[in-house]
Amino acid sequence: MIKNPDLLKKFEDEFIRNEGRLNYRQSLRLFTDMWEEGVRLGILPPKDPLEGLEVDIKIAKVLNSCLKNSSQK
Repeated sequence: MIKNPDLLKKFEDEFIRNEGRLNYRQSLRLFTDMWEEGVRLGILPPKDPLEGLEVDIKIAKVLNSCLKNSSQK
């Protein structure tokens, strides 16, 4: 869980400004390393990968209906 999203955003912005965007290989390596760290911490893989799926589906339905309604006006 991200405890300080503003600090993370600042870090990301500075990283992109100083280092540039990551290419595919760098992105894949970063993802793989982060996944392995999550496994070592016992956070990944999730115990129940479908947990919270119903809530996500309900939110998506509401957002999609809002988009449809606003585009019809």
